[in-house]
Amino acid sequence: MNRSPRARRNRRIIRIVLVVSAIISAIFGSQVSPAGAANWTSYLQGAVNGLLAATPLVMLEIYGMQTPLGERLRRLPLPAYLGVKMALYAVVIVGAYILTRLIFLGLYAQPLQIEAREIWALVFGAFMAAGFNLVFELGSLLGWGTLKSLLTGRYVQPRAEQKTFLLIDMKDSTGLAERLGPIRFHHLLNDFFRDVSHAALECEAEIHKYVGDEAILTWSNDAGLADGSALSCPFVARDAIAARQAQYLERFGAVPAFRAALHCGEIVAGEIGDMRREVTYVGDTLNVAARLLDAAKAVGRDVLVSAELLKRARLPDDLRAAELPTLAVRGRAAPLAIAALSRKDDAP
Repeated sequence: MNRSPRARRNRRIIRIVLVVSAIISAIFGSQVSPAGAANWTSYLQGAVNGLLAATPLVMLEIYGMQTPLGERLRRLPLPAYLGVKMALYAVVIVGAYILTRLIFLGLYAQPLQIEAREIWALVFGAFMAAGFNLVFELGSLLGWGTLKSLLTGRYVQPRAEQKTFLLIDMKDSTGLAERLGPIRFHHLLNDFFRDVSHAALECEAEIHKYVGDEAILTWSNDAGLADGSALSCPFVARDAIAARQAQYLERFGAVPAFRAALHCGEIVAGEIGDMRREVTYVGDTLNVAARLLDAAKAVGRDVLVSAELLKRARLPDDLRAAELPTLAVRGRAAPLAIAALSRKDDAP
């Protein structure tokens, strides 16, 4: 069985969706059950109906949308994309309802026919499907961590937190954009960020945001440090890109490379904005990480990490850290001790 962090996350989402669907559908099913039906059969029918509808839909969202067909579907104009998805949802909902009624037909000793309660049940199923679809789309758009924070109001008031930051910046993006043109470069950037997202899922990081050709990944508190996954994350992203080298060369004639920087410390997190709200991080920690990323090019190293983070993290067995001269950071009185990360089997 696949026990990667990404696989565990997917299974957790599936369990949550199925449990919530079963509970809500059971409650609704008890309200629209045929007259004279036993309470337990009404609840059971609702739960079964919810599971039969939710299972293929959640599988479609988590696994189906990652297939080549799903990728093409996402590139459709938004009205067409949503229209195709809702048509699929409608087929699943109607099919699940008919199958459920056939399963429970013998318990009610009534013919399978369309009545007002059947219509209400289908309408309810459509609203539930639309709700889950909206949640998945918002989670994909904002990031699941950000969506959860906004819904719970975690950052309505600014709060100090310990965060680890990983900044990943594509090399020679200007040259690639000039050679490929803006449209093809956008496709390259999208594929690049998809591989970075894969690494984030495998290393249990949150993607805070994309800024131009740069991705900002975060871990809270000691997550990512105790097991060294934050230090491994840039190399997981590099492996994901290398695994798709042939596709990159075929589509763009180039394989993207990147520089990365890691730092940790205290920041202040809070919601910001009026017409458009988002969770933003403010503080010296993120500024130092950005300065490290700038320094990576100057020192000719692909992955830089602060000594402060190295002291708190477990260095994975396949990595080595080479100490570098200290780095002067504007606004800090003392120079910053840094190191370069590389794999042990890479050339020095």
